[in-house]
Amino acid sequence: MLKAMRKHARYFYVLFFIVILTFIFWGVGTVDKTQGVQIIAEVGRYKITADEYWRRYDRVFRFYRELYKDQFDEEMEKKMNLKENVLNAMVNERILLIAAKNAGIRVSDEELHDAITREPAFMKNGVFDREVYLNRLRLNRITPEEFERSQRQELILAKMRRLIELSVGPSGSAEQTTPPDLSNEQAARMIEEARLADLREKALNSYVEGMKSGIKIKIHKDLIS
Repeated sequence: MLKAMRKHARYFYVLFFIVILTFIFWGVGTVDKTQGVQIIAEVGRYKITADEYWRRYDRVFRFYRELYKDQFDEEMEKKMNLKENVLNAMVNERILLIAAKNAGIRVSDEELHDAITREPAFMKNGVFDREVYLNRLRLNRITPEEFERSQRQELILAKMRRLIELSVGPSGSAEQTTPPDLSNEQAARMIEEARLADLREKALNSYVEGMKSGIKIKIHKDLIS
């Protein structure tokens, strides 16, 4: 069970790339919008409210419950340090948004429009349908303005991640060996892709950790214990 857990743990952050497609707005609160609201973390000018955190945690919890079925119990949740991992991921997202702003990364209205109209969940007979789009949002109690703002932020995050990951490219310096039973071109390509994915993930994590030293971060872990 723990072996399977470790196998899937590396894909933990992949979950957050598809969060926006669940049609539940996670948002990024600012100082002006959180008066009277319980704050779990502050990252520069961004704040993570308790409501945002627990919505995200609930989605991640359900993701792992579907993945591991009955094996996903309280003990496994604690071993995965799920609550803290969710909070760390949300903090890292805010750090990347700050980095993206400093780097001048933007998402145009055209890019936003293309991303929304190409989303299969908003299509009818293979074509974007505005009524389907609005109904989807309405069912999840999200306004178009909220969804489009969160989608724009997700696109900015994707651009920033891509920019960092591009700093890691294929390198001939690393020794590449293929087990005898996998000595074919396809297997070698898969191994190389896995190697690059690991290097890029490490580069992303290293960048975020480096950014933290220049950003005021305040976390109230006692609120999620």
